[in-house]
Amino acid sequence: MADSHSERRRAQRAARLARPQAAPVEERRKSNFFAESWAELRKVEWPGQNQVIQGTIVVLIACLVVGVYLYINDQVWKQVVSKLLLGQ
Repeated sequence: MADSHSERRRAQRAARLARPQAAPVEERRKSNFFAESWAELRKVEWPGQNQVIQGTIVVLIACLVVGVYLYINDQVWKQVVSKLLLGQ
């Protein structure tokens, strides 16, 4: 009985080693990835239209403020460089 069991295990192992393992495992990983990603996306609390509009306005105002700051800073340093460093 022990011999038939070990022979059967050897035969199963040989059959396992003979067939390619990469494709099914890789396919399962992709399947698991997509299933888990979909499950996580279902948990997300998506913003409403008002939240999206408010967020967009905040970003546009922030860009405007930073742009004005950089423009003024550029003009000031342009004068400093031209008068002090270049002597013009």
